[in-house]
Amino acid sequence: MTQFETSERTTLSIRGVALDSRTLAGTFFIALAAGFMTGIMLAAAMVPGYDFQGAAISDLGVFPETALLFNTSLVLVGVLNLAGGYLFYRTHGKRWLLALFTLAGLGAIGAGLFPLYTGGLHGLFALMAFLFFNVQALGTATRFDGAMRVLSVLAGGIGLVFVVLMALGDAGNAAAFGPIGHGGTERMIVYPVMLWLVAFGGYLLAKSEGSDVPTQRSA
Repeated sequence: MTQFETSERTTLSIRGVALDSRTLAGTFFIALAAGFMTGIMLAAAMVPGYDFQGAAISDLGVFPETALLFNTSLVLVGVLNLAGGYLFYRTHGKRWLLALFTLAGLGAIGAGLFPLYTGGLHGLFALMAFLFFNVQALGTATRFDGAMRVLSVLAGGIGLVFVVLMALGDAGNAAAFGPIGHGGTERMIVYPVMLWLVAFGGYLLAKSEGSDVPTQRSA
């Protein structure tokens, strides 16, 4: 059995157009990443004097101008990652990989439901999201060869390096942030994996439209 072949297949028909698991998963991942990146860009622009270097991304969930937009976006990120992760699971059947998508999705949902001002719960869920969105990229790399595998490893690896740097900086070693500060460090955790999700979603869409494209690795 190859990566994208399973005995089960989820198909949704909309006005006579059949959408299989890969198509739906790819669409969800692209919507997730593009929507969140657009949302945080707009939110940052709505807050006068927002400090990209010093402020946490989650500060956007506290300002009255942007709290609803940011926190709702986080919850949607989590929901779409759960849905996309499950649909992707239907194409490969690996429960450990589904677990990574699930933990990442739950982390994002929790961070949105418990904003920064709630304290410890937000920090826990945010750390889950930071960690497992990048680990899911590394886990997904096991399903590929070639350029997509390289992109998955790069995105996840870069994100995890900056998770460590953020932990060191938050523990009191501010030098770990370097010239990009806390805000830049957080964005280096988030941005590469969001860009990867766009590429990954596009890859799944291409696979669904051309199933004759060679599949790389055996299960």
